[in-house]
Amino acid sequence: MADFMFVLKNFLLVSLAMNMCLIWKINYDDEETLSSKWSSWGNLQQKFHFHGSCFNGEKNNGRVEEAQVSSKRTEILATTSYVASTVVPDGGESVVINLDHGDPTMYENFWKQKGEETRVVTSGWQHISYFSDVKNVCWFLEPELVTAVTRLHKVVGNAVTEGRHMVVGTGSSQLYQAAIFALSPHNASTPMNVVSAAPFYSSYPLMTDYLKSGLHKWAGDAHKFNKEEPYIELITSPNNPDGSSRQDVVKGHKGILIHDLAYYWPQYTPILSPPPDYDIMLFTVSKSTGHAGSRIGWALVKDREVAKKMTTFIEINTIGVSKDSQIRAAKILQAVSNSCDIDDDDDDESFFDYSYNLMEKRWKKIREAVDKTRLFSLPDFSSETCSFSGRTFGQLPAFAWLKCEGDVDDCESFLRKNKIYTRGGKHFGASMKYVRISMLCRDSEFEVFTERLPTIVS
Repeated sequence: MADFMFVLKNFLLVSLAMNMCLIWKINYDDEETLSSKWSSWGNLQQKFHFHGSCFNGEKNNGRVEEAQVSSKRTEILATTSYVASTVVPDGGESVVINLDHGDPTMYENFWKQKGEETRVVTSGWQHISYFSDVKNVCWFLEPELVTAVTRLHKVVGNAVTEGRHMVVGTGSSQLYQAAIFALSPHNASTPMNVVSAAPFYSSYPLMTDYLKSGLHKWAGDAHKFNKEEPYIELITSPNNPDGSSRQDVVKGHKGILIHDLAYYWPQYTPILSPPPDYDIMLFTVSKSTGHAGSRIGWALVKDREVAKKMTTFIEINTIGVSKDSQIRAAKILQAVSNSCDIDDDDDDESFFDYSYNLMEKRWKKIREAVDKTRLFSLPDFSSETCSFSGRTFGQLPAFAWLKCEGDVDDCESFLRKNKIYTRGGKHFGASMKYVRISMLCRDSEFEVFTERLPTIVS
């Protein structure tokens, strides 16, 4: 018994020493490096994550580990969603701004105001079955989502829905893959060519060739495609990355067109009349409402057989699409439509008014920042009158297509040295003098970015 008590006492002493070591390191870091604005829980999470070196038996290794963590802390601060929403230390000078991805977090503030209107409550017995509507071509498509999508397109006037087959996908990325699967002949001796005019969306080549299926292959820039062979041409309008309005380029008699209209919403571009009436049109909640995490997209398809083949692809790929996500997306889309029905005397701002005003302010701010330096330039857009809002304005793209002028040949690397992470032109089939910059980040990140840009020197 005495031996047991002796061991227990020693164990308690060691445990106390280890905890005192952890507490000392937390306090030390609080004084030296961490902003007092951080919440205690988020701070504690990061401290526990970083400071395992206190428990390292070898003192020297612990110091090396600390140094490595310290050198990486700046980058971590800029890429976590928690810190992006708080006051950053030293005015943001040491923070890496990651604008590579089009993560639409700028919409958070609007949806925080909606509260109960967008709340979805699901009981445990609901949404158990694979099936939603067995009479529909897309049998896993929730009727609520059909109603919400149809209503919103009618309100905005940005797509014809009558006489169309709707196919739901896990984001428009899955729908793109389903579409090229459906449009590629399965008995052809050579793969179907897939093209898009440069600069094109950077994921198109990756998604097209990822599975190396033999059904289709990426054939590059549509401007350079001159083969007398069947092809699929992707038209993204407004375009990602440069925000321009697009039409088909190849215009060959053997071509099939897919229109990616992810950004054809009135906060980004004037909606023109009549609404688009294309064979295949792709949309997503990621960029229309900002709900990228829900992973819901939809396709409006004229041809029933094409819609059936797209449904088959998704059936094989994921056995349908989450009902919970569909119901949530339907609730969000209904809230957007409802916000457009408010009276002019109402103090509430519609979703599209809120989003347009925010995009307009951001584009004004980034242009002012660029005008203060000769190192950079941005494209100009002609104004058109929006049939939805009645406003006359030029494009307000979700991404800025920034060009480095002068002797800077690799704009991505140049900005990276200044702690601004972007996506270089080479990923879009364009010159490395260009980069794509997300305009959809949180206000705190955008403020630091636009303040830093004019201070950069070559």
